[in-house]
Amino acid sequence: MTGGMLSSSGKSIRLDGVSRVWGDTRAVDNLSVDIPAGSFTALLGPSGCGKSTTLRMIAGLEDVSSGDIVIGNEEVTGKPCSKRDLSMVFQSYALFPHLSVAENIIFGLKVRRVGRADRNKRLRKVADLLGLSELLERKPGQLSGGQQQRVALGRAIIGEKPICLMDEPLSNLDAKLRHEMRIEIRSLQQQLGFTMVYVTHDQVEAITMADQVVLLNKGQLVQAAAPRDLYEKPASPFAARFIGTPPMNLFPASAFAGLSSAPGHQLGIRPEAMHLQDGGPVTASIRALEYLGADILADCVLADTQFQVRLPTGKPVAPGQSIDLGFEPQALHVFDADTGMRRDDLVSEIGAQLHS
Repeated sequence: MTGGMLSSSGKSIRLDGVSRVWGDTRAVDNLSVDIPAGSFTALLGPSGCGKSTTLRMIAGLEDVSSGDIVIGNEEVTGKPCSKRDLSMVFQSYALFPHLSVAENIIFGLKVRRVGRADRNKRLRKVADLLGLSELLERKPGQLSGGQQQRVALGRAIIGEKPICLMDEPLSNLDAKLRHEMRIEIRSLQQQLGFTMVYVTHDQVEAITMADQVVLLNKGQLVQAAAPRDLYEKPASPFAARFIGTPPMNLFPASAFAGLSSAPGHQLGIRPEAMHLQDGGPVTASIRALEYLGADILADCVLADTQFQVRLPTGKPVAPGQSIDLGFEPQALHVFDADTGMRRDDLVSEIGAQLHS
């Protein structure tokens, strides 16, 4: 970086068929993914999907049962954490309560026997970057949650490592502070240029912060893509439901009159992609309404399938009412009910049948 700021140059990470097995449990199952140098990659998925285990294997804190991990151009699978040239921020922050903010931040530099003058120079830069200059003499117990998070970040970035790993670092903060820290962490990563791998179960965190989202389920890769691609072209029903708030509606083809000849497909339409349309292809009954201010979330039912649609507040609807709904042809998603695979080749055909 210019302007006297810290400098960092990210390294790429490649996981090639990586697995972690305990007895009959496959926590991570044959995972292959590329993380570009200088990128922000989020490992996303529900509890128990293997995302934290994957992060710990990258860090060298967890043994790899099979497969290879490459950092930069170096194969590091069997190397300890200290030989991988990376830093890590934990969910608990792991600050030393008896040390001051300054001492916590420079602790790693002291262990590595970096000279006092260099330590102090870096400390001033980090403190200024993170807004901690007035707090350096305080102890962690005197800080708010957000300030403690900044200290943990400072300790990670002061080493100027090319890779920073974060394991659900914002889960202890309230919603407003999480939003603020998301912006700060993303800005920091972009300024310093290091490679970020960030574990979260929160899809909002993943899609607002990351260049690439690696979606996991039951230890396996579901999809690795840019946030927009994951939202607009989910590879499977799991991805379709996990990304988006509210999640995508999924219908069996048999729910629609005229599509009973194609029972082997699931049709997906996002709640925000549907709109009121007289004579539209979807006729549903409203079960309940949630007033959200700018719009209304209507819980509806179509042929025993419950789904949601986001409607404008200005058009009055009521529970028990029957409504006609439409959607643009390109808003339709088609999945094979047996394999779960996305079927873009069928979107035009099925969309035409629905709108005929």
